[in-house]
Amino acid sequence: MRSDVEYSPVGEGLGMREYWLYAWMRRVSVLAAHVTAVGFTTLMAILSRPGTSLFSWHPLCMSFGFCLCMTEGILLFSAEGTPCCFKSRKGKIRVHWVLQALMLVATCTGLAFMVASKNVSERPHLATWHSVLGMTTLAATLLQAACGTCLLLPKLLGAPLLPRIRLYHATCGLVAYLLATITVMASMFTDWFQATVKGAMWYGFVLLPLFPALVVMNHVTNTFLPKKKLMM
Repeated sequence: MRSDVEYSPVGEGLGMREYWLYAWMRRVSVLAAHVTAVGFTTLMAILSRPGTSLFSWHPLCMSFGFCLCMTEGILLFSAEGTPCCFKSRKGKIRVHWVLQALMLVATCTGLAFMVASKNVSERPHLATWHSVLGMTTLAATLLQAACGTCLLLPKLLGAPLLPRIRLYHATCGLVAYLLATITVMASMFTDWFQATVKGAMWYGFVLLPLFPALVVMNHVTNTFLPKKKLMM
């Protein structure tokens, strides 16, 4: 006999006490990811001192786009500890699009300031791993934005393609976020950051982007975890 009831193996086998502890750990981790994203962006704004040079806007724009807007745009779909005031999925999707649009505007602006700064100082472009990773991240971000745009036209895509496009969008988004995390961490090995932040504080900055990345990765993989059918 076969049942069509679907289930997700996440949390399977947990008792009530263990499940309660698991749920609270997830809630605390999501809230901590929000705080880390806001705190890291604020610290980068303080360190970069925007307005002192063309380059000073680059760290601020990139951290605001990738570390704040992209993190919040993904985690607002999490049921644990999201600060989003919209409870309906339609409202969350609208906020998601606003945050993703802000992310693209901020990152493109940050890229423009970097290009202008290097042109003024006559320094070569794409000469470091950080810059190469940054361009790769931007390409992956544009790809996931294209997949997300396709989801706005469900009638043109047709019902059979929608689940696949959603999966592509989530996968590209996760890859783009992980690449952004690696790019941010690579920026901490640049001459500017190592001259600005030294000692034990530098190690703290290196570890900060990892925590939201782990929370985002856990959220995306659990949300899009393949479901099994019960066999009886």
